[in-house]
Amino acid sequence: MGLTYILKRLLVMIPVFLLVVTLVFFMIRFAPGGPFSSEKKVPAQVLKNLEAKYHMDEPLFQQYLRYLGDLSRFDLGPSFKHSNRTVNEIIAEALPVSMELGLISLFWALLIGISAGGLAALKPNSLYDYIPMSLSIMGICLPTFVVGPVLVLIFGLWLGWLPVAGWNSWQDRVLPSLTLGFAYAAYISRLTRGGFMEIRHQDFIRTARAKGLSEKQILIKHALRGGILPVVSYLGPALAGIITGALVTETIFNIPGLGRFFIESALNRDYTVVMGTSLLYFSLIFLCNFLVDIVYVILDPRVRYE
Repeated sequence: MGLTYILKRLLVMIPVFLLVVTLVFFMIRFAPGGPFSSEKKVPAQVLKNLEAKYHMDEPLFQQYLRYLGDLSRFDLGPSFKHSNRTVNEIIAEALPVSMELGLISLFWALLIGISAGGLAALKPNSLYDYIPMSLSIMGICLPTFVVGPVLVLIFGLWLGWLPVAGWNSWQDRVLPSLTLGFAYAAYISRLTRGGFMEIRHQDFIRTARAKGLSEKQILIKHALRGGILPVVSYLGPALAGIITGALVTETIFNIPGLGRFFIESALNRDYTVVMGTSLLYFSLIFLCNFLVDIVYVILDPRVRYE
């Protein structure tokens, strides 16, 4: 992969990023309500002063240009609802929590998914194949807002093994990360099985089998690199989906991550926080897919990007 491909991908991101900024900016501004709308009526003069403080008394297009100027300096602006706090400070505080949850969930997804898929490929059309694949279908069908409460009910309330809320100790990480990683483990297990089953019929696998190697040795030493390619392709959207999908999980388990701030800000019409988190999620999605493209070429030299 040459430098030209990398530069092209980065240059393509600029107009797409501007399009996302424009769409999100005007969509949230045209939504009903506003950051200063509440059940308690604000006096007209106070409302006027608040709008002047946050430049909301300016024409909408001028506000848009002002936001672009601040964004070029990586200044996401002040929060309308969290007094004396900027969006940069909120993201800096909450993003590490969401990233930690996402990476732990991805670890569970890879560990469970590759193990189950490899076992199913090693012994196809047996119970070692039917049971993991049946569970994977269940994982694909059940959303996180169903899996989370079920895990809380079983392991938190009935058995009392794990805490059901908070983010203080390692025990607090187990249920949320399993909830978030369960669905992705299901997809990864099926992709792993499919990749291994396809590569088992290649010539070099038949040669290794003819040499007397066991199926386990063939799977680990020869089929792993090629069979894992579908999983690598899936990791980009999976990691991005895990990070953005933490919105529901963080709410269920009361985790102080970025997802909770995003939901609260969307409900409260906190424009700057919604803008900042949306742009951050978009950047993470692009970065994840970009890194996966690079890793894919490293694993499979036959692939070349023009």
